[in-house]
Amino acid sequence: MTEVFFNGSEGRLEGRYHHSEKKGAPAALILHPHPQYGGTMNNKVTYTLFHTFAKLGFSVLRFNFRSVGRSQGQFEGGPGELSDAATALDWLQQQNEDAKNFWIGGYSFGAWIGMQLLMRRPEIKGFISVAPPAGEKDFSFLAPCPSSGIIIQGGRDDIVNPSASATLAKRLNGQRNIKVEYGLVPDADHAFSNSLADLHRVAGEYIIRKARIKSL
Repeated sequence: MTEVFFNGSEGRLEGRYHHSEKKGAPAALILHPHPQYGGTMNNKVTYTLFHTFAKLGFSVLRFNFRSVGRSQGQFEGGPGELSDAATALDWLQQQNEDAKNFWIGGYSFGAWIGMQLLMRRPEIKGFISVAPPAGEKDFSFLAPCPSSGIIIQGGRDDIVNPSASATLAKRLNGQRNIKVEYGLVPDADHAFSNSLADLHRVAGEYIIRKARIKSL
């Protein structure tokens, strides 16, 4: 895992990058939760997603949104962070010109940003959204959702209502040629405090099936 910096619209952005040893390996971008509530690229859920993709042979980048850690700029609550994510994906593509496809993974606020990026970048072929804030944020922009993916939700989440994320998954799954699965981890809270191994398993099993990878 390598420390990296790349230039965003408001200054440099700080990240951590794992480059796959496999030629033509797919690549994934991981987005962290809300910066104003302590969200960083070192968040445990964010790191679990990063580790899961890396273990399955992906090149993976996670980074700090503007104003977080050593990333420059000011928090914008959406537009600026979406710009950061687009810049990070550009950087990831530059490092992986022979990648077969790209995935995005996001947690909470990062899931909301990630699914907005999904609408703008057709090269993203799969997504993992963990506890997307479906009851708080507007996800109507996913009309239609351009890629299949999975929404993973904790059953004991007291921040994101599990029924709201389940409804979102059901709505997206109803679109033609798109399959959006819903992975419920019954005992998990919003932070997956005692359920990171379950998150790793559910996310990993989905990636294996979708990307046709042999095993974790």
